[in-house]
Amino acid sequence: MANIVSRVIDAYVFRKTDDGLLFLILKRAKTKRYEHLWQGVAGKIEAGETAPEAAKRELMEETGLKPKHMFVADHVSRFYEAHGDRINLVPVFGIEVDSDQITLSDEHCDYKWVTLEEALEHLVWQGQKKGIRVVSDMVLSNDDRMRWSEIK
Repeated sequence: MANIVSRVIDAYVFRKTDDGLLFLILKRAKTKRYEHLWQGVAGKIEAGETAPEAAKRELMEETGLKPKHMFVADHVSRFYEAHGDRINLVPVFGIEVDSDQITLSDEHCDYKWVTLEEALEHLVWQGQKKGIRVVSDMVLSNDDRMRWSEIK
C-alpha cells in the first residue's frame, strides 16, 4: 500500500495591480526534473519545518521576494509519485507580494507575471490549475476564508 505524505508545498504568488491580479509563474531550468515546466513557487518541506515556513523559504530562495500577506488556500493538491510509491498531499498557499522584481535561483530559467487566464494556459497539472484558481477566488471574493487562514 502507498504511503500518504505531505513533503512539498505549492504557493501562488500574486500582485494587485490597477489592471487586476497578476500571478507569478516560473519556468523550470533544463537541468531540473520536469524541465521547462511552468509552475508557481514550489518545493520540499525540510526536516523540522512547517509547511508555511517552507513556503516562505521557497519564496525567498526561488524569487528573492518576501510575503506582504500570506494565507492557506482552500485546497490541497494531490498526486501519485511512482518513485517511492507514495501519494503526496500538497498544502497550497496564496502569497501577496509588493514587488515585481525577481531574482531567479538556478532552479528556474524564466518567469512571467500573468493573468489567471494566462497562467492556466501555461500550467500543466490539474492540481496547479485548481490551486491557482482557488487562490484567485479567495482574493477576489475577499471573504472570511482569507482572514481565518492568514499566516503571520
